Amino acid sequence: MSERDAYVDKMKAQIDEWNAEIDKLEAKARQAEADARVEYNKQLEELRKRRDEAYHKMEEIQSATDAAWDDMRAGFEAAWNSISNAFQDAMKRIR
Repeated sequence: MSERDAYVDKMKAQIDEWNAEIDKLEAKARQAEADARVEYNKQLEELRKRRDEAYHKMEEIQSATDAAWDDMRAGFEAAWNSISNAFQDAMKRIR
């Protein structure tokens, strides 16, 4: 397995975890009072946005040539860390 494949697998696993968290929070939002539900939905939208950004970055990595991957790796890692941090921040605001 190449380093890029391992990196993509790691990204897929993280996105799967985020999807599970979003599912849990959606269930919680459905049970919340009206005022709280509005805030949950707002934060869930932010989480979905971050997850989608991560998914698109993963797709870019998968479709990159080996040479492009080598050149773009640092940028992808920085973007992934930014998305991950934003997702975690949004999760903290919900809990």
